[in-house]
Amino acid sequence: MFKTFKNLTTKKKALVIVKIALPLFIGAMGGYAYYYYVGCVSGTCPITSNPFISTAYGAGVGALFINWKGKSKKED
Repeated sequence: MFKTFKNLTTKKKALVIVKIALPLFIGAMGGYAYYYYVGCVSGTCPITSNPFISTAYGAGVGALFINWKGKSKKED
């Protein structure tokens, strides 16, 4: 992967970085929004009682969408 990344033009490198960073960012914001709006007041909920943990879980869910519908290369 890194060998092919080095051979890309600057615009294509930026596009690859955006395709990776955007789902992570949206997922992290969704995780924080879940903490903020739903959250756990008592502090007994392990995920939603801490904004850092819920943001990390949201970023993890966003990571699942990286290259979800990307083209697969067929190698001969």
